Amino acid sequence: MSLNFEELRELIQVIGQTDVAEVTLKNGDFELTVRKAVAAAASPDAVIAPVGPVASMAIAPETIATVTPVVPTPIPPPVAAPAQPQAAPPPQADAKVKEVLSPMVGTFYRAPAPGEDPFVSVGDRIQAGQTVCIIEAMKLMNELEAELTGEVIELLVEDGQPVEFDQPLIRVRTD
Repeated sequence: MSLNFEELRELIQVIGQTDVAEVTLKNGDFELTVRKAVAAAASPDAVIAPVGPVASMAIAPETIATVTPVVPTPIPPPVAAPAQPQAAPPPQADAKVKEVLSPMVGTFYRAPAPGEDPFVSVGDRIQAGQTVCIIEAMKLMNELEAELTGEVIELLVEDGQPVEFDQPLIRVRTD
């Protein structure tokens, strides 16, 4: 890979105008890494120099570029997302109320496709082995089958909402 001083200077300028903190160029046994300084306590000039063999890149020591570190703009504190109301815990007196839990992290979908009827709704009776929702994980649609039989009494997650492992999705009053 051949990189002259002018190309190196252009690369540094472009990186300086973006939010990119580090760029690494590799070609065979040639490697060049350009990093922005992010700490306020960094030295006033950061030296940008090639890493690895430099035989394929003829840069005289006096032409090594220096870059003034970028002082990061203070980031305002994150704005808290509106609190989603937590579903009430299952009644303690009713031992027949069970929850269908998410077996993975992903996105919850009530229906097989947009615009189609949901798999289950409140008041529906479900059977063990019946599909009750889809959890999308890494672009794979995973049908979640009920492991119990009973009546759906509460849907705890909205359609399209992200879910966590073992998060309750549906409450069922078992037979």
